[in-house]
Amino acid sequence: MKKNTVQKDLPLGLYIHIPFCRSKCAYCDFYSLAGAEERMDDYCRALERHLAEVAPQAECHKADTVYFGGGTPSYLGAERLCRLLGSIRKLYKVDKHAEITLEANPDSATDRKALKRLRKAGFNRLSLGVQSMDDALLQTIGRIHTRQQVQEAVAAARKAGFKNLSLDLIYGLPGQTMEGWEKTLSDAVGLHPEHLSCYGLKLEEGTPLYRRQGELTFPDEDMQADMYLYAVEFLKQCGYEQYEISNFAKPGFASRHNLKYWLMQEYAGFGPGAHSDFGNVRYGYARDLERYLKGELVLQESETVDSDEREREYLMLRLRTVQGVDPREFEYRFRQRFAPLAALLQQCAREGLAEQDGNGWHLTAKGFLVSNRIIGLLQDELAREKNRRLEAAARGDYRVV
Repeated sequence: MKKNTVQKDLPLGLYIHIPFCRSKCAYCDFYSLAGAEERMDDYCRALERHLAEVAPQAECHKADTVYFGGGTPSYLGAERLCRLLGSIRKLYKVDKHAEITLEANPDSATDRKALKRLRKAGFNRLSLGVQSMDDALLQTIGRIHTRQQVQEAVAAARKAGFKNLSLDLIYGLPGQTMEGWEKTLSDAVGLHPEHLSCYGLKLEEGTPLYRRQGELTFPDEDMQADMYLYAVEFLKQCGYEQYEISNFAKPGFASRHNLKYWLMQEYAGFGPGAHSDFGNVRYGYARDLERYLKGELVLQESETVDSDEREREYLMLRLRTVQGVDPREFEYRFRQRFAPLAALLQQCAREGLAEQDGNGWHLTAKGFLVSNRIIGLLQDELAREKNRRLEAAARGDYRVV
């Protein structure tokens, strides 16, 4: 008789939320706080308590990605960041080849000595929030860095030994023209990053930019679409492979941590506002720094994810990737027929929105522009198919089931 075996070293991503910023950007809806520097040390202690509390649940896991996001994690300073990473290594099994990412604003990432210390501590991927290479646009959206500081940060990172560098860019900014977007892309590529993220601006309710939309001129939907399609083609010509709607990388440099989200792999988040999908439970912590500092891990949401939700999630997340959906994997994993979904995707293919290859179905660049509509139609069809199966079972017609 075989003994039950416990799986070991299951891959796990760790997300560490750092909510501090030097100033709040006009478009930002993330949980971040400006002018709270005096709470940084208390926050680091609270994070270490939180990490220690969750660690026993991860005994069978090995962290293969660690991601410090924010906020502006680099604003925390090298000493605190290195201490936090050291605590993670003590509390968790961390793969020796783990991808360890630090988000940074260019204005707080020009100190080569600090960057060298971070690199020596184990941070091996730097993600710079560039957003634009136009100083006037940067001022309009409340960014406090300049184009020159972007160049200085990249140079400092390279001298410090970072060989995996990512730049975040935004298109659809107020007053932005196609020519301006083309120049930002060209300037960014000229810095030779290994990875680029290109996000369309979303006006989030409650942000300063949302309140000012009546006095500012934004590119319309058609212009935003043209900007996106230009980025896809231009970056392809420059040797960047698109692997997700908004993400492009040189071969071998796709963000392993970000892919965990799209491929439905496990990740655990720490800090107020952080989210997790761990142990088949999806949960998020309340955006409340003061309660977190007191050691109160207040859940804003928590749900055990059932198979129906995982099916819908699979379609939504996989169709954000260039890899797309594998019908064989879908049927094996969820015991559901893919044929009704394939019929819809074939219609999308006739409209130039989807393509079929040897591994399954994926959306085209044009399809990505309307991905929410396509995914919604597929999820509706999935629900209808389930209802047909249930009705057939109730009739005793198991040929349909």
